[in-house]
Formats: sequence, structure tokens, C-alpha cells
Amino acid sequence: MTTAGLNLIGQALSIYDSQLRLVVSNRPFQTMFDLPDHLVQPGALFSDTIRYLASIGEYGEVEDIEQIVDLRVKQALAFEPHYIERVRANGQVISVEGAPLPKGGWVAVYTDITDTKQAEALLRARSEELSDQLLGRAEELSAANRKLAATNAALEEAKRQLTEIEARTRMTTEMMPAHIAHLDADGRYDYSNRRLNSVMPGRPSEILGMHISQALGSVAYNRVESHLQKAYGGEVSVFEFTEDQDSRRIRVSFTPDGEGGVYVMSVDITEETQARVALQQTRRRAMAAQMTNGLAHDFSNLLTIILGMQSRLERMGLSEDARELVAATQQTARRGGQLLNRIADMTGNRTPQPKATDMRGLLEDLRILASPSLPRGVGLSVVNTLPDKALMLDPGMVQDALLNLVLNARDACGESGQITISAHTISEIWVEIAVSDTGPGFSQEGLKKALNPFFTTKGDKGSGLGLPMVYDTVKLAGGDLSLRNTPSGASVVLRLPYRPAPPVQEGLVLLVEDSDDLRSQFRDMLVELGFAVIEATSFDEAFVLTKDVTDIALVLSDIRLEGNETGLDLLAKLDPALPCILMTSLPYSDPLHRAALQHAPVLRKPFTQAQLSALIQDEAA
Repeated sequence: MTTAGLNLIGQALSIYDSQLRLVVSNRPFQTMFDLPDHLVQPGALFSDTIRYLASIGEYGEVEDIEQIVDLRVKQALAFEPHYIERVRANGQVISVEGAPLPKGGWVAVYTDITDTKQAEALLRARSEELSDQLLGRAEELSAANRKLAATNAALEEAKRQLTEIEARTRMTTEMMPAHIAHLDADGRYDYSNRRLNSVMPGRPSEILGMHISQALGSVAYNRVESHLQKAYGGEVSVFEFTEDQDSRRIRVSFTPDGEGGVYVMSVDITEETQARVALQQTRRRAMAAQMTNGLAHDFSNLLTIILGMQSRLERMGLSEDARELVAATQQTARRGGQLLNRIADMTGNRTPQPKATDMRGLLEDLRILASPSLPRGVGLSVVNTLPDKALMLDPGMVQDALLNLVLNARDACGESGQITISAHTISEIWVEIAVSDTGPGFSQEGLKKALNPFFTTKGDKGSGLGLPMVYDTVKLAGGDLSLRNTPSGASVVLRLPYRPAPPVQEGLVLLVEDSDDLRSQFRDMLVELGFAVIEATSFDEAFVLTKDVTDIALVLSDIRLEGNETGLDLLAKLDPALPCILMTSLPYSDPLHRAALQHAPVLRKPFTQAQLSALIQDEAA
């Protein structure tokens, strides 16, 4: 329809791109200039058209055609709005009006004004009343009007481009995972990308004209007010705070605009903070391990010597009183050894290994596991409102931590009471698990020191390492732990990052990797994602398996393999319809790596299970 419409207008039209290649033209363009068919096809070069027109005398007598071509090409590449009138070799007078396009290139409209010019000449010849000066002015005015019309068209196009740029800029800011805004000198929003609600749920999205204290709420505003005042004073302020509603961690930057206002950017960094907490705890444990390992070794040697000497004393026929002292010394030394073992557990290499975990089953197993150790008068109940979906947690570490808390609650309850384990989510950011009891609660000293190693209220029956080990477990996972007293007793609350498990995959994967250690690691990843796995170490083994096994759903292969053949050679032999993912530790500059990117997705080693799962899902899609 567009082509038909352009062909019906009385003017010739052509559009060339930034490389001066024809994009579109109408039929009058071809007929006006008597152009051959190949010069009106999309992609035809502007230079070839000028060369053809010069060769047929369109521009009169021309000594050097290429000079004319170069001149017209340079003028066209300038992409400036223009209006000219030109007399062709055949006597026809045409006006040429050109305007640049937003992404480069230009559009030109050619109008036959021969009749208009003849009418002006006839008017000049036959009018005796009008002076030559008046006719000249009229002609100048007519030409000026035409130029003004061309300029207006260019201004309208510039206005359209600015509007388009503004709309694109707003769309970009609204798609960013951050709240971007501007405050005037009075603290009222005069610009916002309407993302405040996504960064801080519960706040309004439409906040133009609203004061920042009203938009954020009094609690959050009190936390940012001092930083905002610094920005109004001309100082850039970047800070973080924890938002009360669902404990999101927010990073805010206030930047003065130099004219009395302040630019604002707010980002939800909860996941980043969780990862940072886990990394910090790992580093602390590494430092603690360095400090304690040597001491633990020496103390272990001393305890061994003490136990050996006590054994010799026990065999010397001592009196009953002396035997009791020897037995007490042995018991104390053994308790010291148990304490050293627990210190080693706290500072040893305990790396969380998250896997898809059914929290309903985990909590039910915990109830069954803990119940036999409780007195008959102590009840244990589980209140679980978590979503019925698998979560990425280390089930062993979580269950150990909760069992430790249940046993502590049992000691607090004595012979009768109630222990409750409750679990729920907070805005799909945290998994909160609380272990509450109906005991006497924490003392003020306990609330302050219970997480300190070796602090205990159980006398010689406690080591003071139970809660610190739970705290260590939670921090390693990127979470947090808090203690509180309730109207009916005490409660220990664990917060762990909420991470839904990726969807379970199905099918058979051919894994091709020549390193035993890496192959084992990749196999575990695939199995945890729900795949069955067959393995090969070389091109020959893998090729035979692809021939013998017909239900392979995916091939995951290293680029470098045993022997001369590579993963690329294997890929060339496979059915093109069979999904294949290559992996490598080669740098991007390596020719093999660059060649692989042309044929299949490439995972750069090392990679995570989440990265592998995401790429497999992309391939399946």
C-alpha cells in the first residue's frame, strides 16, 4: 500500500541511507530522470546514479564526470537540509528539497515547476504595470517561501527526533532496575522513572510533586535525611540502609545538580549484600582457622600427654581417693578434646552446598529426629507456611542448625513446655525460620553475649559453642540470626536468602571432558538439575556413544579433548538438530575459542550450576 501510494503522487521521491545506498523510490523518480531499472532497485549506489545522469547530459557539458560524482557525493554525505531549483538539459525546471533522516541518510523530493516558471515569465513579458523590480521581488519572495517551507519541514523533523529521543530516554530509565529521580530545592520530586515501588515496595509509583518524606515514609526518611542535607550542601552522598518493611538492603546516591536540586538513584542490593555477608564470614573463618589451628594442635598434644600420664597413674595401685582424682582429670581432659573438636568444626572448611530442598520434608524429618530427645512433658510443633516449591539450601547445615536450637530450647523448657518451629517467607527475599520455646527467656546478658564463643548459662554442662556455630552457618549462607524474648519465652530467628530451585530438567546428557576432576564436578551439576548422564573423555568415545545411544537430548563438551580432535570436530559430526553446548578455559583471543562461538554456545570455565542451567534452558527454548 505504501509503494502504491508513493507511485500515485505527482512528485518524485528517493530515500538513501547513511552509506548512500537507495532504500526506496517511487515510479516518478525513474520516469523523471529516465533511469534504468538497476538504478531504482534497493541498494543501488547514489554515485552510480549521478554518474549515469552526468553521462546522458543531465548536468550539461561535463569535462570530468568523476569530479561531478565526487562533488555530489560529498554534498550528500553532509546530510544538510537544502532547497534548490535547477534547469535540466531538456528545459524542464525542477525543485529539489532534501532533509536528513534520524539514523543517517536523507530523503529528497523532486517537483516539476516548469509551468510555474513559464507563468512567471509570461507575467513578466505581458505586464507593463509591474516594474522589473516588483517582479524580481515577487520571484525572490516565492523562492524564499519555498526555502522557508523546507526549513520548517526540517524543524518539524528535528522536533520529532527530539520527542523520540526523550521518549526513548524515559523508556530506558523506566526499564532500569533502579529508582532514578530529581528533587527540586524544596525536596519535591519533579522527575521520577516510576520505579520507587519496585525498589521499596509499599511506596507510591506516581510521586511527581510529592515531598520525599511523604513518598518514603517517616522511618525511611529519617534514615536518609542527613545524607540528603549533605547533597543540598553540595556534597555527593552514597550510603546504604536496611528498609524496615521487608528488610531489603537499599543503596542510595544523592548528587547535587549545581542548581539547587538533587539527583537521586536508589538500588535494591539485597542479593549483593547476602553474597557479601557470606564472603565476609568465609574470610573471618579462614582467619580464625589460621589463629586456632596451631593452638589446637599444641593443646591436643598436651591433652594426649596428660591422658597418658593419668593412665600410668591409674595402673600404680593408688588409693580410692587418688583414683577418683585421676578419673576426674581424665574426664576433664576428654572434655577438653571434645571442645577442640568443636572449635575445629567452627573454623574448618565448611562450604555450603545448596541443592534443591523440600522444606516441608526437611522440617518434618527434623520433628521426627528431635522428638525422641525431648522429655515427655515437652511438645514440639512445626508451623510451615513456606511456598510448596523447592528452595536452594544446604539441607544438612540447615537441619543441624535447627536441631541445635531445638536442643537448646529443650534445656530452657526443663521437664515441661512447648517448642515451636515456624517458617515463612518475607517478600520472596528471605526465608525466616524461628525456634521459640516457653522457657524463662534470655537474660539481658544472654541477649548481648549469647553469640559470643564460650559464653554459656549452663555451667559446666555447656560449651558455649552451640549458638555461635548456628550463627556461623547462617552467615555462611548470606543470612542473619537474631535473639529475642517473647511474652511466653524466647525465640531464635534465622533469616536465609530466598532462592527458588531451578526447574527440574529431564533427558540424557552426553558429557565429554578429559579431566577426571572436572568431569565429576560437571556430572554432579547435571544430576542435580535432573539429567541422566553418560560420559566420554575423547572424540572417539563420544562419537561412538552418539551412534549407539539414540535418546541423547544434549551434548556438553569441552573444546580441547584427548587426542588431536576437538569438541568442534565432534560438533561437525553430530546431527545439527541435537543441542550442543561447548565449554572451555581458553581465552577469547584463542582461535579455537573464536571458532567455537560461530557454531555453538560456549561456557567459560569456571561456571556455576545456575549458569549451566540457564544456558540449557535457552537451548531448549
